[in-house]
Amino acid sequence: MRRSLPEECDVLLRDGGVAHVRALQPHDRDALHDLVDRASGQSVYLRFAAGGTATAHAYVDRMTGSGYRGQALVAIMSGRVVGVAEWVGDAASAEADLGVLLDDATHGHGLGTILLEHLALNAADNGVKELVADVLAENTRVIRMLEDAGLETRRRHIDGWEEFRISTETTAALLTAIDARAHEADRNSLTGLFAPRSVAVIGAGRDPANVGHRVLHNLIAGGFDGPIYPINPRAADLEGLEAYPDLSAAPGQAELAVVAVPAAAVQDVARDCARHGVRSLVVVSAGFAEAGHADREAELLRICREAGMRLVGPNCLGVVSTTAKLNAGFLPRQPPAGRLALMSQSGAVAVGMIDRAAQMSVGISSFASVGNKADVSGNDLLEYWEDDPATEVIALYLESFGNPRRFGRIARRVSAKKPIVVVKSGRGTAGGRAVRSHTAAAATPDAAVDALLHASGAIREDSVQDMLDTARLLASQPLPAGRRVAIVGNSGGPQAMTADACERRGLVVPELSEASREALRARLRPAAAVGNPVDLTADGEATELADAMRILLADPGVDAVLAVYTPPFGSGLARTREAIAAAAEGAGKTVLACVLGQDGLIGANVPAYAFPEQAVHALGRAADYAAWRSRPLDPPVETPPAHTAAAREIVETDLAEHPQGRWLDYATAARLLDCYGIRVAEAISVDGPDSACEAVAWLGLPVVLKATGPGLVHKSDVGGVRVDLRSVDEVRQAYREMAERVGPAMTGALVQRMAPGGVEMIVGGVAHETFGALIMVGMGGVAAELLVDRSFRVPPISRAEAGRMIAELHCAPLLHGYRGNPEVDAEALAAHVVAIGRLMDEIPEIAELDLNPVIVTPGGAVAVDVRMRLAPAAERPSPYRRRLR
Repeated sequence: MRRSLPEECDVLLRDGGVAHVRALQPHDRDALHDLVDRASGQSVYLRFAAGGTATAHAYVDRMTGSGYRGQALVAIMSGRVVGVAEWVGDAASAEADLGVLLDDATHGHGLGTILLEHLALNAADNGVKELVADVLAENTRVIRMLEDAGLETRRRHIDGWEEFRISTETTAALLTAIDARAHEADRNSLTGLFAPRSVAVIGAGRDPANVGHRVLHNLIAGGFDGPIYPINPRAADLEGLEAYPDLSAAPGQAELAVVAVPAAAVQDVARDCARHGVRSLVVVSAGFAEAGHADREAELLRICREAGMRLVGPNCLGVVSTTAKLNAGFLPRQPPAGRLALMSQSGAVAVGMIDRAAQMSVGISSFASVGNKADVSGNDLLEYWEDDPATEVIALYLESFGNPRRFGRIARRVSAKKPIVVVKSGRGTAGGRAVRSHTAAAATPDAAVDALLHASGAIREDSVQDMLDTARLLASQPLPAGRRVAIVGNSGGPQAMTADACERRGLVVPELSEASREALRARLRPAAAVGNPVDLTADGEATELADAMRILLADPGVDAVLAVYTPPFGSGLARTREAIAAAAEGAGKTVLACVLGQDGLIGANVPAYAFPEQAVHALGRAADYAAWRSRPLDPPVETPPAHTAAAREIVETDLAEHPQGRWLDYATAARLLDCYGIRVAEAISVDGPDSACEAVAWLGLPVVLKATGPGLVHKSDVGGVRVDLRSVDEVRQAYREMAERVGPAMTGALVQRMAPGGVEMIVGGVAHETFGALIMVGMGGVAAELLVDRSFRVPPISRAEAGRMIAELHCAPLLHGYRGNPEVDAEALAAHVVAIGRLMDEIPEIAELDLNPVIVTPGGAVAVDVRMRLAPAAERPSPYRRRLR
């Protein structure tokens, strides 16, 4: 049966404009005829080749008629249909004809490519494997669109025509192309926000305490050099500028409008901005979803989307770009210029971040307070800051993720160029979810955040202070090439604290080379200690500190130098700071300082920290990030053999019989796992002592007997597991004793052949409503919860990444021959992790899954117990379908 087109959505065009895409409706007939009438003769000829507009109008009638056997999308901008795309094919055919017609005014904006992307996905959902497009050879615009789309294409020339056969298969190359186009569109859509040519402040009042007045004051004080239009119908001038009653009275067009009027009036203001061509809207007014008025916020967003305006807020502090001298908000102070881009979902946190950054001499390239995040989000800002030449480090304070999977893809790409430092509030537990698997109990939302950020290379911090400490090192110093730290200072106690902190943080304080020690002895006073740390003593002078730093920086066994100074000893604070700055200049290695009790910046680029632990924490984060960034790229995620269609059939059949979902019986779970090549121990379900004995005849001895029942999680705790049963009589007696002990919770049992000894691990997954699938590996068996030794990732998971997950575990040495035990097949365990990642990613109806234990032996890995719960699941947004939230 033919599947319908996806829900309507808004999409960003290449130039940053917004179009609305939805399925063609019969009532679109007149709008499509109007589209044809607006098309130039050349466009009609290139699309239809013969017949002129008569053929085009007949085409419209066919598409909107009752006998239409294709599927079509229309694109709408500013209330007008500006594009239509269709595929037409027989229900039994694996190919379909493709057609696209666009308004001439939209050519070059990427609209045709977006329609092609969406249409190809729908065609694939309906079993169409190829779209066929016949294009006149001179239609270079469409030819270029088809060739650049990222879909696998075959092309041949036939008598003045180019025939394109376009595969609808989704590939990694297609996703890369789509992400590149989305990046360009997102970046261009925010250019008018951070670099506008003109700004209107709507609601600028006379009272200096008025929010609109403060925005206007900040714009002027910040030195914005474009036109500023204060909008106030009851004022002639404000802050020395002529005021205007409305936008129509302003002498020029405003590219950015900051709105500071009561919430009830914001929608009318937004409509007026739309009429006057405003490109970006910053709504600082409160009184929307945060106050229980979600409908008011939704209507505001609808107005902005229909007009092609990007919206920041509502309920926000505004935006800043020091590069553009734009302070379009009501922050209490003007942020200093610098290399750090900041985003905050919380206005109160934003004020503290900016104030603290200024105190520590951390400069800002740009800042956005996103408030309710109705439109512009952290994902959008990452896209913009990725290419922003003024931004070298990105810091985000997040309260929620709108689209975590897209965040992961964007952040992974951006982190390869620029560090991203994140504080995510709400480190809560599972929030009372009714879970019965080890994995789901462990996989809290916070664990999901950690896994998402880890996979993307982002640096997670617990506090704004830690965020700024780490960000200012990253913004001012080169990344360390390794983890080897040389410590030099004038006080033994703080230096010892620094060395201890390094050890705790996984940094190395190595022995210095003999050449370095000799050079230090030659330059320092006799009382100085020339090990590592290098102690100048309290009398050590600033020149000695500078000499020591230069010697340490020249040592090939040192990756970073940390100067620790306790004022006012030695040459005093001022001269010591000068010496540190001079030694660090042009060093090429990471240099930072701890000046006891003082945070700030020494010279132009040496971050100074009040306490050793702060400095070491920041350096450790920088070393971790440097290691992540220098790691060779993993090969593309290996796709293990899988029978996805068979797996879907199992799931859909079971959910048809159990619409609310259920815990699967062992046999069904094993069949589903087998579709993905996951090895499970052979087992036979039994319902009594006699059938248990019959199972022995099939399996052979020795065997294991395990109680089954929907409520049984910790079977061994209630006497629900008996191992190494070596006779039929033992099996019969074990079943009777187990049934008596476990009681009504036991609805049957499994008989399994006894598995050989090995290392017991757990592999599992859980489907988070927000984050999607989360995969876990850890110490298994009865110790799974006791030792809390586990690692999480979000799929897809490569073989290399699975190996890193396993290597993070404290129990990892057990897999590699710990204390004379045989080395087991860790690669087989990694294969289980990869396969479970793919299974959970492709079958969202799997709500919880435990393979516990997975017994890993020298000969492989096998799951000897499986718990799997199916539940209805909403269809996940496809990464191949571009759309605005």
